[in-house]
Amino acid sequence: MGQHGIRAQQREHTRQALLREGRRLFADRGYGAVGLAEIVQAAEVTKGALYHHFTGKADLFRAILEELQQEVGRRVAAAADAHDDPWTQLTAGCQEFLASTTDPGVQRIMLVDGPAVLGWSQWRAMDEANSARHLADALTSLIDAGVIAPQPVAPLAHLLSGAMNDAALWLASSSDPEDLAHTTSALGQLLQGLRTG
Repeated sequence: MGQHGIRAQQREHTRQALLREGRRLFADRGYGAVGLAEIVQAAEVTKGALYHHFTGKADLFRAILEELQQEVGRRVAAAADAHDDPWTQLTAGCQEFLASTTDPGVQRIMLVDGPAVLGWSQWRAMDEANSARHLADALTSLIDAGVIAPQPVAPLAHLLSGAMNDAALWLASSSDPEDLAHTTSALGQLLQGLRTG
């Protein structure tokens, strides 16, 4: 590996360290309570190195949020893909979304600080790119297969997505361990109501 390759590797190592430590600190204490100096110290890099990769704290947060949304999206897709039946794919994916967003750190970055730091419209655009799109695709397949009555997909996808985001927020603050099972069950019944037969 030449000098250029080594430098590129070092840059990537620095970027990953900033994402990892930033995520840990934001998840633990929240965006507002964490300073840049603390992040660079934890990542063992200079402030200059941070500014080489990100324009500042909000930009680093945005990259962490995107990474987290993609991770949750992959988990949801994997849970859905474990089944052949399109209906089971939808319900398994929705259940996995709820399960993966009950982690307090995930919930704090993705659902509490995300909209507050980036602004509602930018957060929604990212949410749509990473999870709402999968939901719309799943609903479209079920409508095409005649499992769900023919209807415009966008309103239904937004209603379900909003309900699940809010349920995840509520679950993260609940202290009753039964709440996830009850919420998953309620979601199952809500989805069941969409079936034609």
